[in-house]
Amino acid sequence: MSTPKLSPDGERILFSTRRNGNLFVVFRELSNQDLHPVSVPDKMDLNWYRWAGNNRILVSVSQTVPWFGDEARKSYLMSIDTTTMKIEFIGKASQGLEGDDLLYVDPSGDWALLSIQRTPYDYPSVFKARLDTGRLTEIQSPSNSIWEWYADNTGVVRVGVSYRARNWTLHYRSSDQGGFKKLATISYDDEQRAGLIEGIRVIGGSDEGYILAAPQNGRYALHRYNYATQAVGERIFGHDQNDIADFDMNADGTVSAAYFTDDRMRVHWFDPAQQEMHRNVEKALGTKHGQLVSRSRDGTVKLYHVGASNDPGSYYIFRESTGVMSVLVRINSDLKPARLSPSTYVSYKTRDGLTIHGNLTLPIGREAKGLPLIILPHGGPYGIRDSIGYEVEVQFLASRGYAVLQPNYRGSGGYGDAHIKAGEGAIGRRMQDDLDDGMDWLVQEGIVDAKRVCMVGSSYGGYAALWAVTRNPERYRCAASFAGVTDWKRMLKYDAKFLSRSGLRRFRNKVQGEESFDLDAVSPLAQAQRLERPVLVAQGEDDTNVPPKQAKLYVAALKTHRKDVEYVSYKDEGHGLDDPANLTDWLKRLEAFLARHNPA
Repeated sequence: MSTPKLSPDGERILFSTRRNGNLFVVFRELSNQDLHPVSVPDKMDLNWYRWAGNNRILVSVSQTVPWFGDEARKSYLMSIDTTTMKIEFIGKASQGLEGDDLLYVDPSGDWALLSIQRTPYDYPSVFKARLDTGRLTEIQSPSNSIWEWYADNTGVVRVGVSYRARNWTLHYRSSDQGGFKKLATISYDDEQRAGLIEGIRVIGGSDEGYILAAPQNGRYALHRYNYATQAVGERIFGHDQNDIADFDMNADGTVSAAYFTDDRMRVHWFDPAQQEMHRNVEKALGTKHGQLVSRSRDGTVKLYHVGASNDPGSYYIFRESTGVMSVLVRINSDLKPARLSPSTYVSYKTRDGLTIHGNLTLPIGREAKGLPLIILPHGGPYGIRDSIGYEVEVQFLASRGYAVLQPNYRGSGGYGDAHIKAGEGAIGRRMQDDLDDGMDWLVQEGIVDAKRVCMVGSSYGGYAALWAVTRNPERYRCAASFAGVTDWKRMLKYDAKFLSRSGLRRFRNKVQGEESFDLDAVSPLAQAQRLERPVLVAQGEDDTNVPPKQAKLYVAALKTHRKDVEYVSYKDEGHGLDDPANLTDWLKRLEAFLARHNPA
């Protein structure tokens, strides 16, 4: 059971799962175990899913399509009636590349607002979509230069955003009548309002709303915000060490909850009774970690995951009416915590004085001295971070005798504006230094052996692994990559989310840094002839985040240069391994590869 979500009334649960090699989105009643599966279309990747009212499900899928002589990612929105199981593809016939840019969903589930760019030559329009028939009605025509639209909490389009160079401009209107007023242009370097673009929330019928703003300590906090005057108002909630990552609003426009991560994900409730209830739940769980996963619309039914870094855990349903938490499903109950390795939240200094936090997992039953090391950087890279929790790959590697370090290198999310900005123009450069410096710290502590280090990762982490052995073969004995980027120029061209928007320039600035910098200098494909260490490369054939061509071109180049490469591709897999049989195969290959090149 992956990523479960409660229905608004708290009586049903929605999740994804694999059966016999096929990927499904499934719903069921909490009161019984009868499953109602919806198959993800063949050759498509599952992006996300959610409830739209109590009797409808929205599912985003994507596939790689030919695009002006190359490839691009195209996304679609599926609407499923849970009573009839009828499926509608919303706007499929009239959309461009992005078909799942959802602005608002009617609480009843009857309609939704979608931003759709009809062709690559148009700015996006906003359509009101009937979710039962798929019928589209344009309610906001394209506006010159506006690439992003936002609705308030009542479903009225109130905000548009345009981009230019290193600035963005807010376009605003006070109601559903009249045109949009162009407000001041805001620099990406404006620490007070940089978070506005990530957390636009306007309260219907007013000019008031909220913003994630960075005050003097550089940590994003939740503030009130006047969209007409652009005045940053009262600080509602913040944390001294970590950014507020997201927040929820009630129907009346007040804030119900805010979310942040320290060593693990946390929630703060604004209703004192809800906050006290949450404290009591955490107290009852003791040493176990209880993470809120989903809740009913009125908040009286909650879904918790209860586990630990060395415990896959269980999902529990908590009903406030009874005050009882009951087990919904246990995950991998054959895996006993006593046989697994707990993770510790750690920190170290980089060569330029930055503090890097991360997770360190040491194999149980072995002295923490002179251990072989696997550095396991997260994907993303920007705005993502690792937190303490159960991770299959981490536990597998630790069980084989390896120390595992997961650094939240510069650019990772949650550590403030300065940490994010330090990652701009740092891919393959200072960002890579952070990983090397983590290795040096563990060597200096005597925990690991400097001569027995490999890097393993997925997505951006896969790139970092391939680049580590290319850039610093004296440090790393081998590298393993799943769905890793190998060619940054090709990746930027491919990424449909940014290709179809002016945000491409914004993302390119983060990745490239100086305009004069040649991304080939930090791309494993362009530097294939430099490789001196063995690499294991794996790829899902249906991946729409990092297209399979990234791996195939790289492997072909390595073979041309007679380099030591092992390659495996997985049919019907996307940007991860959903089929347990494929995950098993990957772990066995990884184990054998490491045993040859970095034995524990």
